[in-house]
Amino acid sequence: MARTRQRGFSLLEIMVVVTIIGIFIGVAVLSIDVTGRDRDSEQEMFRLKSLVDLLREESLLQGIDYGVLFTRTGYQFYFYDYEQRLWLQPNDDRLLAGRELPESLDLAVTVDDRLVVLAEPPDLENGDTGEPQVMILSTGEMTPFEIEVFRDPLGPRYALSAEFDGEMEIELHE
Repeated sequence: MARTRQRGFSLLEIMVVVTIIGIFIGVAVLSIDVTGRDRDSEQEMFRLKSLVDLLREESLLQGIDYGVLFTRTGYQFYFYDYEQRLWLQPNDDRLLAGRELPESLDLAVTVDDRLVVLAEPPDLENGDTGEPQVMILSTGEMTPFEIEVFRDPLGPRYALSAEFDGEMEIELHE
């Protein structure tokens, strides 16, 4: 009796192929980020929170009042000069230099539970200095606010909310 040899794949070979395909699909999902997270928005929120935390500590240590002006394209930092009675932008301070958001991101700003209409950045060459919407006082207090950064108006948003006592929290609103 002649034995015919059966052709086909063993269970082990099929499991190896399925595992390799699963790894490739996982890498593809993570690389195109179909999970709903927006890394640019998340990164901007953590950067802003870190800068505001730093300014709050600096204001407590140095006794300087700081402010943040939010515009359509980003945000700028200010300090209050009591001699001139003006909000001024820090010169030659890379840390407090104005920040431009990537063009694909937008901001929504709520201060004291009121939506703020964002304008273009001030034109410094024409003497327009602008005034901040959010103040970080040397007493440790700050203007309560909520900043949302998003790519799609109907999509997920990262929100940074701050309380009067300086407590801040980042949340993802889906």
